[in-house]
Amino acid sequence: MRTSCAALGTLAFCAFLVLAAEPPPAPLYPDKTKLLVIRDGEDRERPVKTRADWERRREHILANMQLVMGPLPPDDRKVPLDVKVVEETREKEYVRKKITFAVEKGDRVPAYLFLPLGGKGKRPAMLCLHGTQQKLGSAVVAGLQGETNDRAYAVHLVKRGFVTLAPTYVNMGDYKFDVYGKGYASATMKAIWNHMRAVDLLVSLPEVDAERIGCIGHSLGGHNSMFVAVFDKRIKCVVSNCGFCSFPRYYKGNLAGWSHDGYMPRIRSVYGLKPEKMPFDFPEIVAALAPRPFLASAPVKDHNFDVDGVKECIAAARPVYELLGAKEKLAANYPDCDHNFPPEVRKVAYDWLDKWLKEK
Repeated sequence: MRTSCAALGTLAFCAFLVLAAEPPPAPLYPDKTKLLVIRDGEDRERPVKTRADWERRREHILANMQLVMGPLPPDDRKVPLDVKVVEETREKEYVRKKITFAVEKGDRVPAYLFLPLGGKGKRPAMLCLHGTQQKLGSAVVAGLQGETNDRAYAVHLVKRGFVTLAPTYVNMGDYKFDVYGKGYASATMKAIWNHMRAVDLLVSLPEVDAERIGCIGHSLGGHNSMFVAVFDKRIKCVVSNCGFCSFPRYYKGNLAGWSHDGYMPRIRSVYGLKPEKMPFDFPEIVAALAPRPFLASAPVKDHNFDVDGVKECIAAARPVYELLGAKEKLAANYPDCDHNFPPEVRKVAYDWLDKWLKEK
């Protein structure tokens, strides 16, 4: 590696090669709803009976996610967070700070940080990931379109006593980054990396209890909450609203919506938009969150994510939660609404976060 890089004479290309190293190969699982089995290199199956067995199966899930998303960058890609406050606003119940923070060399992510006023001691914290907002980015989550907005959950939760952090998704709002020119295989993996660095930021804050960090998101933010939590076990509780369904149930199996440059292009270029060819699916992702609390908020009239496909994922993951003694930590809410996050649905989600992240 050193000889090749020296010959090429470019540090950028070296960084690309390091990032592009794929994880070790894992067995593929044709039936991704059959989770309590583990395969060896010769595709022989045996049952998952113990926590150790499940951890091995979970390693296979993460490896197969990276076949599609590209490899998770190594820790040496990290740089000091170097948080800079762009603007600070004091409200009656909280302080809002517009910030940027460094996630890797040459890249700073814009975000909104909310700190509750009053009270003593360390607080639980929430990573608040926004939906598809090409122009506004995290501004909607931050309540800059009004605190009563259905998707202003960074504000709603700071008022409930959480420290909240709302970063902007790559190439939305005022955040621009050359994902593929910097060696990433997907914008999804770049977002996972950024969101893990956002957890680094939360952990670094004196106001935050590092053992009580959760993640919540709607739509784009809904599945990104799941993705980052799978890779980062520091996230102790997850809520996904309108965020996913099994791939065969997504637009009757047409995965084009997942395959553009803002997501995972390999779904088209390598896997031909075919659910049956995908190395991973959402039943596995839900199960990989176990035994941490996970709430799927899945409206029955969601036009993006078929509610039956959500129910399939929950049913498939439930035996894993039971194996790990965490049956009560997997829940789903199926409200009678469309692709939205109205007050009555948010109440269920926020009560779930209170239950698992606030001190008894």
